[in-house]
Amino acid sequence: MNDTTRDPCAAPKGLLSVTEARQRIDALIAPIRGIEQLPIRSALGRILAAPVISTIDVPPYTNSAMDGYALRGADLPSSDSARLRVIGRAMAGTPFAGQINAGEAVRIMTGAAMPAGADTVLMQERVQVDGEHIVVSQGHKPGENVRQAGEDMAVGSTVLEPGKHLLPAELGVLASLGIAEVRVQRLLRVAFFSTGDELKSLGEPLEAGQIYDSNRYTLHGMLARLGVELLDLGVIRDDRDAIRRAFHDAAANADVVITSGGVSVGEADFVKQTLDELGRVDFWKIAMKPGKPLAFGKVGAAMFFGLPGNPVSVMATFYLFVQPALQKLMGMRATPSLTLRVPCAVTLKKDIGRTDFQRGILHTDAHGVLTVTTSGRQGSHVLTSMSKSNCFIVLPAESTGAQAGEWVEVLPFAGLI
Repeated sequence: MNDTTRDPCAAPKGLLSVTEARQRIDALIAPIRGIEQLPIRSALGRILAAPVISTIDVPPYTNSAMDGYALRGADLPSSDSARLRVIGRAMAGTPFAGQINAGEAVRIMTGAAMPAGADTVLMQERVQVDGEHIVVSQGHKPGENVRQAGEDMAVGSTVLEPGKHLLPAELGVLASLGIAEVRVQRLLRVAFFSTGDELKSLGEPLEAGQIYDSNRYTLHGMLARLGVELLDLGVIRDDRDAIRRAFHDAAANADVVITSGGVSVGEADFVKQTLDELGRVDFWKIAMKPGKPLAFGKVGAAMFFGLPGNPVSVMATFYLFVQPALQKLMGMRATPSLTLRVPCAVTLKKDIGRTDFQRGILHTDAHGVLTVTTSGRQGSHVLTSMSKSNCFIVLPAESTGAQAGEWVEVLPFAGLI
């Protein structure tokens, strides 16, 4: 294909598309080894390492889904009504000990075991009580309001697969099976630091030309929410020996090393030079905005990600490239990102050539329609654009933006973290 017929969707020469970059990273990532056995209360947020197979039925017995009356489906009237004698009560934890025969019913509470002979429960609001009898009208079906044994989980069924992220619902599932401990992947260890003589840590006075390092705090937050073990190495000055020591210490103690800043080839950027000595690293330029520069490879035995220095670029490249890679390293099953298509409330502009991840606010308008608008200034240094937003507005590389009312793709932050 010559230049005059070049695919308008392809990345500019020398730049990888977002998809290509993610595919390259994914091809080189494999889950770490190491398994722990933990009490289920300590397993929240961890990644399941072995399948969970049910050894019991859940529910363990057929029971009532409603407060009402248990009876035989054969006694339901097809016309007019039927009169049934109430012969006892069934409570949760205290079953009815007898047998229900023709023309009989048992008062039953939600969760109580179904009496022998009964297969149907009528809600108490749907019957008429007449002394020791109930009057049942037509219109009911056999089997109503009954939970069958094993309906949720049956003996021998695989309930949770390896790679499952254990959230509150999964802890409840484990508890309902009587499982007190569970096998999980060990924690991923991640070391991170920032580079730059202009950066100061919190608590230090700023001098001319200096700024506070915000990237380590956003990285700390994003990593902490993933549930990894953190090693914060602080701010490393632009000094060849200091950077070499930082990389050596990080690679010796972590599975992954993440840096922010210093991945260009400027006169004072020693990161590339150091990595050429200590590891194998590909330096890429990604056809995206914000976040064009990205480094990926290995330092010693550790995986390495070199993120840009601008704070919005750090967050965008982390969510799009680093987080999926870390989740795979953690042993988590891959799940597609949640994306939506919604009308855009304002006109958005961009240049052709790079996929644009503009920060937006997803909301319901006055007519109850889900829509998105911009959060304001979109510079890669404007970190408040992330704080004000709840989504990325994803504008394709070949587009020049979007007109007000045009449908656009959005990537909600809630689906990323």
